Amino acid sequence: MIRPSPPYRWAAPGDVNAFFGLALDNLADLVLAVSLLAAVFDYPLDFALSHLVPGTAAGVVVGDVLFTWMAFRLARRTGRGDVTAMPLGLDTPSTFGMVFFVLGPAFATALAGGMEREAAARHAWHVGMCAIVASGGFKLACAFLAGPVRRLVPRAGLLGSLTAIALALITFLPLVEIFGSPVVGLLSMGIVLASLTARIPFPFRVPGALAALLVGGAVHVAGTAAGWLPADTAHAAFDPRSALWPVEWLAALRFEWLEAWPDTVKYLPIVIPFALGTVVGGIDCTESAAAAGDEYHTGRIIGVEAIATLVAGACGGVIQTTPYIGHPAYKAMGGRAAYTLATALVIGGAGLTGTFAYLYQAIPGPAILPILVFIGLEITAQSFHATPQRHYPAVAIACVPALAAMVTIQTDKLLATGAKPAADLGRELFSTRLLSAGFIVTSLVWAGLVTALIDRKPLQASGWAVAAAALTLFGIMHSPFPDGRLFAPWAIGTLPIEAAGRGPLDLAGAYGLLAALFAGWSAWLGAYPSDAA
Repeated sequence: MIRPSPPYRWAAPGDVNAFFGLALDNLADLVLAVSLLAAVFDYPLDFALSHLVPGTAAGVVVGDVLFTWMAFRLARRTGRGDVTAMPLGLDTPSTFGMVFFVLGPAFATALAGGMEREAAARHAWHVGMCAIVASGGFKLACAFLAGPVRRLVPRAGLLGSLTAIALALITFLPLVEIFGSPVVGLLSMGIVLASLTARIPFPFRVPGALAALLVGGAVHVAGTAAGWLPADTAHAAFDPRSALWPVEWLAALRFEWLEAWPDTVKYLPIVIPFALGTVVGGIDCTESAAAAGDEYHTGRIIGVEAIATLVAGACGGVIQTTPYIGHPAYKAMGGRAAYTLATALVIGGAGLTGTFAYLYQAIPGPAILPILVFIGLEITAQSFHATPQRHYPAVAIACVPALAAMVTIQTDKLLATGAKPAADLGRELFSTRLLSAGFIVTSLVWAGLVTALIDRKPLQASGWAVAAAALTLFGIMHSPFPDGRLFAPWAIGTLPIEAAGRGPLDLAGAYGLLAALFAGWSAWLGAYPSDAA
């Protein structure tokens, strides 16, 4: 007698915990993007809420609805009633990357070029849209090449660059903000670390992310009311009613943003590696889901991620979507498919109706930013866990260019206020800028080179050095310009000496010599194999 398959329990009590974890993660990214643009670059807050947020939320809606549908299909195909949907949301590393290396610089460059503030904001928005659509197109192509992409990029290289972003940007920058309001921030961070990192259950089974937000928010409200915590004047001066029912983002459907494509090209060395990171991360997420019992098709997971990113960009979004690392954790919570559907409804409703503005004003940043610290720590831990121990040095060296980017972000703030470094310090800052420019690509290449050496493959390391030389000659790595622009190799001699110096030629020549050294070394080992033992 054949027993009928159990019905799919697509909604379960565990979906509550899973929903709060996934939804608050997405809200944290949205709050962070808007806050950093407004606070660091003086980007118009009302423009960001009415133009950037709705399309970004639309990408989450499309992706999570499709992942919910895929969970139903998997349950029907396998006859299992405990299938968990793949979580999808805004990519946290890309949030920092887009703000600090694309949107912010594009806005500042437009202002310096004489544009009015709103025109400059619109230009940066258009650049961001082009960048996200380019990311989506790249990921769509990778959906058909998921296996070869994974084999091409060493795990230590990709995870090393993600570790660098996790430590230098996702963890460090929120911690700076948390220490600006330590009473709220450290209290919330303690709850997050205890409940999410250490997995100590919060009393009454309140989800850790929600508990951190509620406790931190309560302390913030009580403290500001009593006068022993400073009020957030920027939030208080903003009227969220003005952001309700935004329609300005619909201008994206006229495709005027395509005119910004020529100005977007120089940002592609930053944008495409982030997209590549989500592709390989999506492959890893699919494998972790399979290990937990849910066998999703890898190409389709990457395809949904690409479609969601394309929809976001075409609708005015400026942050790409990605499958989230942690499917086994959501499954362990008891989540099924209701949590992804609920996340789509909440994030989509908040972004498209404009009620996100109320959340932005009501949620104190220091209470929600610890969630990003948790994400940074999880990415770092996962990177080392998933990398063979012998390749740890490759992961470590991949972090260095991102640390240089972190230093460059801080020094640029000082230089913008009129600080004038002495000659020696100026040369050091220039070297730091060379190291930080195109840091994601640099991290990948350096980690690939070190991985090849650790595996005793100097000829492969020579290939990575050749790639580094070629990328440097185009400014994809080590661009000497403050905005990280690209250039043609034959134009290096015509670049202003005070801007470019001999950086690109010297660095490309050094990489070329290194390639020759490793190639010769490999030939010597082939001729004298006994010496290679």
